[in-house]
Amino acid sequence: MSDTTVETRTHDASFGDYFALLKPRVMSLVVFTALVGLLVAPVPIHPFVGFVAILCIAVGAGASGALNMWWDADIDAKMRRTAGRPIPSGRVQAKEALGIGLALSGFSVILLWLATNAFAAAFLAFTIFFYAVVYSMWLKRLTSQNIVIGGAAGAFPPMVGWAAATASVSFESILMFAVIFMWTPPHFWALALFVKTDYGDAKVPMLNVTYGTRVTRNHILAYALLLAPVAIGLGFTSIGGPIYLATAVILNAWFVKGAYDVWKRDDATSEADKYKAERGVFKVSLIYLFAHFGALLVEGSLRATSGGAV
Repeated sequence: MSDTTVETRTHDASFGDYFALLKPRVMSLVVFTALVGLLVAPVPIHPFVGFVAILCIAVGAGASGALNMWWDADIDAKMRRTAGRPIPSGRVQAKEALGIGLALSGFSVILLWLATNAFAAAFLAFTIFFYAVVYSMWLKRLTSQNIVIGGAAGAFPPMVGWAAATASVSFESILMFAVIFMWTPPHFWALALFVKTDYGDAKVPMLNVTYGTRVTRNHILAYALLLAPVAIGLGFTSIGGPIYLATAVILNAWFVKGAYDVWKRDDATSEADKYKAERGVFKVSLIYLFAHFGALLVEGSLRATSGGAV
């Protein structure tokens, strides 16, 4: 970690400051996708055990966030979007974030092991390691493909939820992973296009910083096109169904259309209308995952009420 990391507290930290270390907005998506993975799995799980499992996954996600903020405090201080985070603003010391991240990591993994099974616990431990070490400490500052490879960390939660119920991996859980994995790059690249000065100032090699906006626009469209068959294909598995398929077809058509609108633009047009298309596809991407996994949850509920496997 850089020597520029803020170590001096400017005032006493509040509970909200420590909670912010856990990246609650990211945690909400992790919890939701993990919950869906757990509930649509073919092996029923006791409600209390399921609650503990989701709690552990949430705490593990928060631990990853704290470790990421500890390591990235120096570059967070250089970006307008992140300068107000607890460490660069001086409200929380870096060593406190490190301690919280390590403690929560150990707690979440051990409790998930005791509540469910060793495989799920090991999977959660690997997910935390992947985000904190492979992505944050290695890939993020090394390669423009940081989001592509590092996005796996955010795609693992539904597999961990599935593993908590079944102690295994399946084709369905891999496809849930693939949907999030393929969605992550265009989601972040769209954001990077209209906050590009932040990443450039912090010397983070995002694709638009290292290869330019044209290459980034090409990649956004390519990933949107590759994502569509993966997301729609999930509807033909044992956890899919007509409601999911309808949702997937509509959302992927919308997402591809937005990606195409971004692809056909140039920098002058984007600057003139404040990156309207880029902001639009980013907003669609925020709806995208919640809608897909919400549809899977509806399909699972319908199977449960009709006496099928949950």
